[in-house]
Amino acid sequence: MQQSLFQRLEEIYPELVDFRRDLHMYPELSFHEERTPEKIAQYLEALGIEVRTKVGGRGVVGLLRGGKPGKTVAIRADFDALPIQDEKEVSYKSRVPGVMHACGHDIHTASVLGVAKVLSEVKEQLAGNVVFIHQFAEELAPGGAKPMIEDGCLDGVDVIYGAHVWSTEPYGQVSLNEGYILAAADEFEIEITGKGGHGATPHQTVDSLVVGSQLVLNLQQIVSRKVDPLKPAVVTVGSFHSGNAFNVIPNTAYLKGTVRTFDADVREMIQKEIAQIAKATCETFGAEAKVNYLQGYPSVWNHPPETARIERIAKTLLGEENVTKMVPLMGGEDFAYYLEKIPGSFFLVGGGNPDIKATYPHHHPRFDVDERAMIIAGKVFITAILDYVEQ
Repeated sequence: MQQSLFQRLEEIYPELVDFRRDLHMYPELSFHEERTPEKIAQYLEALGIEVRTKVGGRGVVGLLRGGKPGKTVAIRADFDALPIQDEKEVSYKSRVPGVMHACGHDIHTASVLGVAKVLSEVKEQLAGNVVFIHQFAEELAPGGAKPMIEDGCLDGVDVIYGAHVWSTEPYGQVSLNEGYILAAADEFEIEITGKGGHGATPHQTVDSLVVGSQLVLNLQQIVSRKVDPLKPAVVTVGSFHSGNAFNVIPNTAYLKGTVRTFDADVREMIQKEIAQIAKATCETFGAEAKVNYLQGYPSVWNHPPETARIERIAKTLLGEENVTKMVPLMGGEDFAYYLEKIPGSFFLVGGGNPDIKATYPHHHPRFDVDERAMIIAGKVFITAILDYVEQ
């Protein structure tokens, strides 16, 4: 059955390309998705799949019941876009100003829909059930995964798989690893209040800009002096705003940044250190600090048995030379929430192709990928589903 499903997936490839390009032309931002989930639901319903809409808010969940008893496997795709102006010169360029699919979520969606279509055509021969999770708002914390789980998208599910197309990996390759592969992604904001005044009389002020500058430097010591060198961590200040005139010492300064970790204890320690260092630095200069720390997604931890399954399958389909162990990345993904609940694995599918200028990194205005990555992801999903329910 597997080979006939592969053949059918390749037959409907043009249909998947059309679906993907339609999403690419009409992208929708996190927590504002309306057209996209409606389109997904209509596609699934036309296949005779049981569909729930507005799951956790804007999510769509399809349930395909096999004709034979067995376990339940879920595969997940995300469908939100980013606030970026599309600068590609292609026929399917985004038609929504300032919004584009710059991370491949349109690819994920179309690929999972392709799996749904080919499996729905043989459902009477299928053992067990397949759940198709189409998730909103992956790009923006608190994300869509957690509310969808709370709304029951994993009820009765035994295992879950997810894939992310990767533009910096060549088309035809798959990368994966067991254990930690993506970091917890947190945000922090620090408001510094000093005492503003004239630029010519700094001795009569508490210069919030200078305090903020010192604080940026002090925060860099957290990773270099507080974190075990064998445990990766990042503390980055990405935004610093203070003042608007050349001869005025500003009363306030604002810092924003991100923290990336794998280990939960390191994550908690860094949060405490940021608050302590901000308070101490500001008090040294006679200023005050207000810290707002937002914990984002947890780190993504791949379950070893299911990762081994995906690795074995990918090597069989693509050849051992095209399956690599990925180095853990400091990017975040709310697929982590699914893996906290049930076993599963998250893997990368190469989509880079210089021949079609698909070489730009994720979140770049000219981001694009080789659409044939949908077929590779689909074949891995199909094989993993059959392999799991038949074990």
